[in-house]
Order: sequence, then structure tokens, then C-alpha cells
Amino acid sequence: MTLPASALDERGREEITAFYGDVFGWTEVPSLTVDRERLVLRVYEMGQFVYILGGDEHLSAPKSDHVGIQVETVEELDGMLARARAWQERDPRVEIIDREVEDHTRVVLTSFYVRHLLPLMIEVQHYTMAAPASA
Repeated sequence: MTLPASALDERGREEITAFYGDVFGWTEVPSLTVDRERLVLRVYEMGQFVYILGGDEHLSAPKSDHVGIQVETVEELDGMLARARAWQERDPRVEIIDREVEDHTRVVLTSFYVRHLLPLMIEVQHYTMAAPASA
């Protein structure tokens, strides 16, 4: 996704990596960083990443536009939400759509959404599968 080049100066990159690192555990790939041009965040594994470019034409998205990540446990989801809330207390630019539980009979979806400095929200999801009905 493309941001204004000014958002990827040293301070901007530090703010982005601090938030997404603390809340989600994502890490910068320093060998790919170019001041005001590129920031790559590793999302847990080398093949999973968020690729952020600086440019004159940058992405703008409505609040509902998002990407999703799945977590293994509800406790992991709640930990991320707690860290995002702690950030929101000190930085009003953090946007959160609070935790929700949707029961779809065969699967229960627990999720929340968060956005900070990037144009897309991140939906954090946990799925609990119901046992198959007895025959």
C-alpha cells in the first residue's frame, strides 16, 4: 500500500513499526527499508509481509476496508486488543472497532478491528469450530 512519502521518513517508520510491533509482533525488514520510499513489515514469517511504499499518489480507504489475520486463541486476540487499547489511550490516531462475537452455528467468530497510521484496518479473527451434529 502506498502512503505519502513523508509518512515513511525516519519518525514515521518508527511510529509504524512501534505500533504494529507492539500490538501484533510484526518486525521491520531493515535490509528493505529505504527512507521515504519503502518499509516492509514481516508478519510472523518471512513469506508474510506488509509492503508499504511512499509516493505522491497514495491509498485512501473507507473505514470498512481491511485485511484480516487469524490468531490461534481468543486469549491471543484479547492480548492484541488490550495492547491496541493501551496505544489508543496515548495516541488518538488509533481507531478500534471493539471485540465482537458472531455465532454462525458451526463456527463462532471472535474479532476486532484496528487502524493506526495505515489506510487499511486490520481485522483480528479467531474461529471456534463447533463439534459436528450427532447422527
